[in-house]
Amino acid sequence: MAWFKPGDLLDRTFEVGIILKGLDGLLELIGGALLLAVSPATLNHLVVTLTQHEISEDPHDFVATHLLHLTAGLHQSTVWFGAVYLLLHGAVKVVLVVALLRNQLWAYPWTIVFLLAFIGYQLYRIALHPTIGLALLTIFDAFVVWLTWREYGRQRAGRAHSSVPT
Repeated sequence: MAWFKPGDLLDRTFEVGIILKGLDGLLELIGGALLLAVSPATLNHLVVTLTQHEISEDPHDFVATHLLHLTAGLHQSTVWFGAVYLLLHGAVKVVLVVALLRNQLWAYPWTIVFLLAFIGYQLYRIALHPTIGLALLTIFDAFVVWLTWREYGRQRAGRAHSSVPT
């Protein structure tokens, strides 16, 4: 099977979008592995050490205070859940991105379903606690869904055309 070769600007945009998703998946795999290797107490100590300077300058720093609050009450079961979630989510992303880059037709609908499920979850999160970052991620994911749908149609049409006997 040949690798994906972008033809026009939207093809290149699709390629960049799915590569970004693949890199995100790799980061999730690394994060999940790190969570398995680090105890909640060690994680809390690391966050305290990393945020100590910022908190001394600004005791109300948004990021630092939220990180401290997040890690202060961590339990091993929470860390395991986070690790498993990140490992599974990252692995699915990486597998789908590699399959898309390898022009595997089955990967297009699975990528669309996977992204739509997370868009639904992101919209739920936005309804509860709207953030600009999550809204931008949701818009990006919707754009990648559209690009994937577009490329899926092109791939199917190209294969149907190439399988017609002359």
